[in-house]
Amino acid sequence: MKRFLKNLSKAMSQDGASQFQEVIRQELELSVKKELEKILTTASSHEFEHTKKDLDGFRKLFHRFLQEKGPSVDWGKIQRPPEDSIQPYEKIKARGLPDNISSVLNKLVVVKLNGGLGTSMGCKGPKSLIGVRNENTFLDLTVQQIEHLNKTYNTDVPLVLMNSFNTDEDTKKILQKYNHCRVKIYTFNQSRYPRINKESLLPVAKDVSYSGENTEAWYPPGHGDIYASFYNSGLLDTFIGEGKEYIFVSNIDNLGATVDLYILNHLMNPPNGKRCEFVMEVTNKTRADVKGGTLTQYEGKLRLVEIAQVPKAHVDEFKSVSKFKIFNTNNLWISLAAVKRLQEQNAIDMEIIVNPKTLDGGLNVIQLETAVGAAIKSFENSLGINVPRSRFLPVKTTSDLLLVMSNLYSLNAGSLTMSEKREFPTVPLVKLGSSFTKVQDYLRRFESIPDMLELDHLTVSGDVTFGKNVSLKGTVIIIANHGDRIDIPPGAVLENKIVSGNLRILDH
Repeated sequence: MKRFLKNLSKAMSQDGASQFQEVIRQELELSVKKELEKILTTASSHEFEHTKKDLDGFRKLFHRFLQEKGPSVDWGKIQRPPEDSIQPYEKIKARGLPDNISSVLNKLVVVKLNGGLGTSMGCKGPKSLIGVRNENTFLDLTVQQIEHLNKTYNTDVPLVLMNSFNTDEDTKKILQKYNHCRVKIYTFNQSRYPRINKESLLPVAKDVSYSGENTEAWYPPGHGDIYASFYNSGLLDTFIGEGKEYIFVSNIDNLGATVDLYILNHLMNPPNGKRCEFVMEVTNKTRADVKGGTLTQYEGKLRLVEIAQVPKAHVDEFKSVSKFKIFNTNNLWISLAAVKRLQEQNAIDMEIIVNPKTLDGGLNVIQLETAVGAAIKSFENSLGINVPRSRFLPVKTTSDLLLVMSNLYSLNAGSLTMSEKREFPTVPLVKLGSSFTKVQDYLRRFESIPDMLELDHLTVSGDVTFGKNVSLKGTVIIIANHGDRIDIPPGAVLENKIVSGNLRILDH
């Protein structure tokens, strides 16, 4: 459809073309509106209200999608943020903590983004239920962290999970096991939006169900949906009524995203007396992070720029570690009162991410998404804080899982900290091949997790297994070619070694 409009507009005068495009746009919006109304008629009485809210939200997003053209940033307007708009963490920590830290903590709500499935790691169900350390799941560790805070400071910091329709049921079943923990746990669901056909731009879904033929017709529209969903759930007003003032939002799979008392104190007791409405934790880029969104100054405000928004000619410049030195960790501290004000004014502005997908049957669809950090430009007095890398410890792959399961980290009250026995604070670069992608395959290939305290770089490819008590140091590369198998024997010490070919240990 868009290509058709483009070609047609070339063939016509500028004015005539834009009028014609406007007519086509209006027609398309009308068609989508009719389709959504048809879908809504299939909702049962108890589904009707929240389905209507979801579909209204989708219509607004679709309307904006049709209005926007080309990359959403003008590269010429992008500037480095002013010095004082991104504060070093050390400066914030140096202020120390007040005596009344308990009353400051009681103003906080912790929100974890829990909408994702474990499919990329070969697991069924919510990603937060994957075991990551000593049988503890992401969710277990989160609950332990907050319970430890509440017990230590005699506070009442609640945990809120933003689930998606993919994770809600399984998560709620598991929450019963935390009934006796000293943490109040709440959940709300992010919206459920219809995927649209890439050619016709009409919804794929024919009714509200998401089983059978309709399983792939719906999607959760990215974590930018938190503002509307949190507001619509009623929890925002509940917490404001209880005297809570800030939410700390982070991805549940970022094991470094613990409550930081120094940042919280900076928010509640700002040195200049002026409260920040939005704080984004950023950290220094390495070569592994070149695609991460970065904070810039744009039209006088802090703005998050993602790689998808960058014009093609400037992508390499965007990836430059020297020009854009930091990236967004997605650890965010946001004022509840500001979310309420902006949501009621319909003033939260987030760029649309167009995410193309191919369904199992081969149909090409697009899903329209937004990202929570993109709203930074809508808030007053926003701030970036350049935090240590230790606050960004995401587990996206089994390579990440190997790091957090290893003796590089020690576990204390749900929090992982780098072992003091590691002589330098950088994390080793680990690349496990496709034989390790699924968690169950990965676990089968390690009889025990190797000693990695002195490891710099590990690459493993092909059919490789590790015996008990293996030690890896320096740079280790293990490559089993197709048809070959390498068994690293128990107790082996590999230091600056390349192992290739065939090495099998047979029982006899």
